[in-house]
Amino acid sequence: MKKILKIGLPILLGVFLVWYSLSKVSFSELLVYFKKADYFWIVLGMIFGFLSHLSRAYRWRFQLEPMGYNIKLPNSIMAVFSAYLINYTIPRAGEVARASIITTYEDVPFEKGFGTIVAERVADLVVVMGIVVFTLFLQFDFIMAFLTESFNPKSLIIGVLGLLVFGILFIVYIKKSQSAFAIKIKTFVSGLVEGILSIFKMKKKWAFIFHTLFIWFMYVMMFYVTSFALEELHGIPFGAVLIGFISASFSIAATNGGIGSYPVAVYAAFSIFAIPEEPSIAFGWIVWTSQTIVLVGLGGLSLLLLPVYNRNKALKAE
Repeated sequence: MKKILKIGLPILLGVFLVWYSLSKVSFSELLVYFKKADYFWIVLGMIFGFLSHLSRAYRWRFQLEPMGYNIKLPNSIMAVFSAYLINYTIPRAGEVARASIITTYEDVPFEKGFGTIVAERVADLVVVMGIVVFTLFLQFDFIMAFLTESFNPKSLIIGVLGLLVFGILFIVYIKKSQSAFAIKIKTFVSGLVEGILSIFKMKKKWAFIFHTLFIWFMYVMMFYVTSFALEELHGIPFGAVLIGFISASFSIAATNGGIGSYPVAVYAAFSIFAIPEEPSIAFGWIVWTSQTIVLVGLGGLSLLLLPVYNRNKALKAE
């Protein structure tokens, strides 16, 4: 039942969100936006997205090197793109597939390959949190004004204080408790800290940090430049772009490859800035579609080319 829910719920949620977005903007209206879009900016966004994925594949080698595994860059690239494609079928299955591919073609033990993927996700999470904090500072006045208008100031203060008290009590409980839930939380946090510290023990730690920052800079630029493709979005504040990017990034985990959830997340973020819903949803679909074309196309090609590129290894094994 757990496995069925893990696979089925994201699919059902994706179908619902696709229906929801099309209830806001009809398919024929979406086509109009796709037709009138400036494809120079869309292609540029696709290039930035592609560069981020190449950088991710190159960065992975820095993590495997200290363990004595100098994997070929083409294998690393094809494993990364294959993982993205597989994530469109079963959420998070791509990470397992990526470790399995490198085990098959580079003889890296699965647990070690998978461990490096978990560690890099920790590094990515730190950068995302950094982007969130930067955005909060950049748009602090606007966000406070929005919250004050949307909620009663007294209720807002009580809510923030309530969350703070709850957070402190929760931390105290987790520290003292020996329940299975508390142990899971402590293990997760311990692994998180260990993953962050392991980056600084790396031989090429500065190169790893540079590529981590470069990956996310390319992601942000991909999202930002694509906004120029629609005339209706010209002149939107950079803060709106960042909030839209953060919202869309988290939405990818909700459904298979972000289908349905991505445009709705963009619309929800842009609505805070009173940006009309039609261009917001259309923009979300344009970004998601353009990046999906890159990932599905290159992911499929990678799965086909992996055995061809490594045929000599297969022949030796025989």
